[in-house]
Amino acid sequence: MSHLQVQNGPAAGAEILSRLQRTVGRTVRGKDDAIRLALTALVAGGHLLIEDVPGVGKTTLARALAHSFRCTFQRIQFTSDMMPSDVTGVNVYNQESKEFEFRPGPIFANFILADEINRTTPKTQSALLEAMNESQVTVDDHTYPLPQPFIVIATQNPVEHHGAFPIPESQRDRFLMRIEIGYPSPESEKEILRASAAPDPLREVEAIMTGGQVAQAQQEARQVWVEDDLLDYLMTLVEKTRSHPQVAIGVSPRGSISLHRAGQAWAYLDGRDYCIADDFKRLALPVFAHRLVVNTEYSSLTENFAQAGTIVKGIIENTPVPL
Repeated sequence: MSHLQVQNGPAAGAEILSRLQRTVGRTVRGKDDAIRLALTALVAGGHLLIEDVPGVGKTTLARALAHSFRCTFQRIQFTSDMMPSDVTGVNVYNQESKEFEFRPGPIFANFILADEINRTTPKTQSALLEAMNESQVTVDDHTYPLPQPFIVIATQNPVEHHGAFPIPESQRDRFLMRIEIGYPSPESEKEILRASAAPDPLREVEAIMTGGQVAQAQQEARQVWVEDDLLDYLMTLVEKTRSHPQVAIGVSPRGSISLHRAGQAWAYLDGRDYCIADDFKRLALPVFAHRLVVNTEYSSLTENFAQAGTIVKGIIENTPVPL
């Protein structure tokens, strides 16, 4: 399979990523916005949380993205009886050498599909914390680096579904953004029905980029210029989440960094070497909403995400953008 080179800055990077978006769009039909947001998370060097009801294409989107890159890929199907060692790996005693040997778990890959992450306990979810934050895994006092690039694409069902565990705040904060897929339009669903006759729709996904090209795109995206007035606008949005009367826990400094990098990546996907206010305005909702914890008097656990989204939308609408 042929592939283009990501070189010479945002214009060249945007060209290959646009081609990649079209390729994934042939499998995940009618969801161009979700694909664009997923690619933004990738280029920003962050992790992605996809939440929606079963059967709308969460796993298909994650797998299609992973198949678009010439990188190692592992799918971890989370269940209630999993242990952290099932993710990270375990030391096994070798009878011949009389020593313990480390057997790496499925986390040792470039692309990790953490499928239905909230069907396992918070204890097992915690196995991802160090990996997602530091790109390494520690087992029995030994630290093992993870391959680069490294991205976790996690799917989860709404918390009101049976057998689902809440994702702890520290885990949610490590996802650069959270997106929803939503039901397809009637036209797109008709195309899905026609395509379902094919043996495997993912066969249409072409592996376009290598791991080295992804790393280069991420490095180039971080060179995208952000004016001081845009940083002030970003920080105003952050401060309003922290001082909002209905919010118990606002956006963390990690969240501020996430929006900054997401804005740079969004501009990079547009072929620009500079950010504009609309980049941050567009991304504030998917980057911020899952990080907020709403006061219990205003929201129950199952309503937290919806209420948090409403709060973030209100903050965006009532914050003037720099001219």
